Amino acid sequence: MDRSANMRAIRSKDMRPELAVRSLVHKLGYRFRLHRKDLPGKPDLVFPSRRKVIFVHGCFWHSHQGCKTAHVPKSNLGYWVPKLQRNQARDVTNVEKLHAGGWKSLIIWECEVKDEKRIRRDIPHFLGKVRR
Repeated sequence: MDRSANMRAIRSKDMRPELAVRSLVHKLGYRFRLHRKDLPGKPDLVFPSRRKVIFVHGCFWHSHQGCKTAHVPKSNLGYWVPKLQRNQARDVTNVEKLHAGGWKSLIIWECEVKDEKRIRRDIPHFLGKVRR
């Protein structure tokens, strides 16, 4: 498969890391909305009553610093370097806009999803107690 066909096959939502986080958050007792288009960056999980959002970022696409899967491709640097820099700049802008609107955000990286114990600790710390 050539690179462009591979890139076309990559979806922006409902990817495996996002589904894993959604499942875990639901098991912890939290309820959420998905991909609200009226919020900057269309956060993956939205907790409207708490005014908090969670983004599940792919390490490659969002250039996770220090992560081995966040490398820049060796070919076509003229395309990839600006593309990945734009993604990073857009992420910063979206979080700033959310913060200015009174929202708090948490970013969970694709490589962190494997550490379920950490996510089980971080989610309740970020969201607070489950309201029943």
